[in-house]
Amino acid sequence: MPHIAVIGAGITGVTTAYALMERGYNVTVLDRHRYAAMETSFANGGQLSVSNAEVWNKTATILQGLKWMMRRDAPLLVNPKPSWHKYSWMAEFIGQIRHYEANTVETVRLALAARRQMLAMAERERIDFDLEQRGILHFYRDAAGFEKALAVNALLRKGGLARDPVTPEEIRQIEPTLQGQYHGGFFTPSDSTGDIHKFTRGLAAACARRGVAFLYDAAIEAIVPAGAGWRIRWRPASRDEGAAPVAMGEPLDVDGVVICAGCASRDLAAGLGDRLNIYPVKGYSITVQLHTPESQDAAPQVSILDDATKIVTSRLGRDRFRVAGTAEFNGFNRDIRHDRIEPLVRWTREQFPRVATDRVVAWTGLRPMMPGMLPRVGPGRQPGIFYNTGHGHLGWTLSAATAQIAADAVEGGLPVEGRRLAA
Repeated sequence: MPHIAVIGAGITGVTTAYALMERGYNVTVLDRHRYAAMETSFANGGQLSVSNAEVWNKTATILQGLKWMMRRDAPLLVNPKPSWHKYSWMAEFIGQIRHYEANTVETVRLALAARRQMLAMAERERIDFDLEQRGILHFYRDAAGFEKALAVNALLRKGGLARDPVTPEEIRQIEPTLQGQYHGGFFTPSDSTGDIHKFTRGLAAACARRGVAFLYDAAIEAIVPAGAGWRIRWRPASRDEGAAPVAMGEPLDVDGVVICAGCASRDLAAGLGDRLNIYPVKGYSITVQLHTPESQDAAPQVSILDDATKIVTSRLGRDRFRVAGTAEFNGFNRDIRHDRIEPLVRWTREQFPRVATDRVVAWTGLRPMMPGMLPRVGPGRQPGIFYNTGHGHLGWTLSAATAQIAADAVEGGLPVEGRRLAA
């Protein structure tokens, strides 16, 4: 039974650990936080959205970003301060424009496979995560936006997704609480929403019950060869800036390592001779506390995606409403800025004026994005090293499928003896 270390206890790390555990591996998950799902898997938009599988690699994205550069509240914001990492990533992003259609279709196919795996996982382990299977509604305020969406819809259908156009009247029927004026939209009844943090913590608990070890508060110092396998050197994570260094933890010797460390994967990969050009694309969310019966009735039940403002929503149970969006290229900055949160609050008031916004919890997270918008999944250069990272804005949507692909790669390089003989 090979011993596999999974680096990272976010959604991709925990789903990978689960897939490996089910195939008979001895699994240890390491994370620098005290609990699972404390970074990008903490408070995202909540959508399991095959309908949002379009990659961003388009000339229109570049032009829109340039147009928005001087607006601090713009949906897409780029800090112009020079950075080799940022500008090399953008150059590769532009180079991937020629793969826009193929990458979008492939993302749809991955997302559809992940949907089946994710729902089966939740049912098998009885995870309560505020799942709502009411679909996702995209709306457009003008004909130009709707016509562009028609072209995207053709790619989504090519990948296997059923998504139909809807009229303004049908939009009202699907979600009566919406108050804006719309030209038209698209509705994907098969999409769903939920609380990623609750799901990831629930799946981590299921893994632990079934024998997966979790090593929290573990900051990775190095991953080095050790005999036929690998040694992970780690240090207890220190939360206080300027605190005295703490002693190293007991090294962990394993047969293989799967790196699922989000934006930290780039540096870990570099230490292993692999290049992963992952950039931290910052996003924001607000969780509106629906603390009055009027707000609970006025908030939407169906998940919304407003393409013009790049804002998404999800209803998390009776008393929470998640609104998320924006993309900010600003390095590893995790500051919560009022001028980035205020547009989310303003949008909520405009679309749902009867929802009280006096109790709002703001959050920000760093999406780990590859230039081509597809995750890096599979073996590294060195035997026993594997990756499942770089999922960008679709980490939850894709994770259950990429976990199986990563487990396939591990099985190909380090098979469990009994399963190999059975095969």
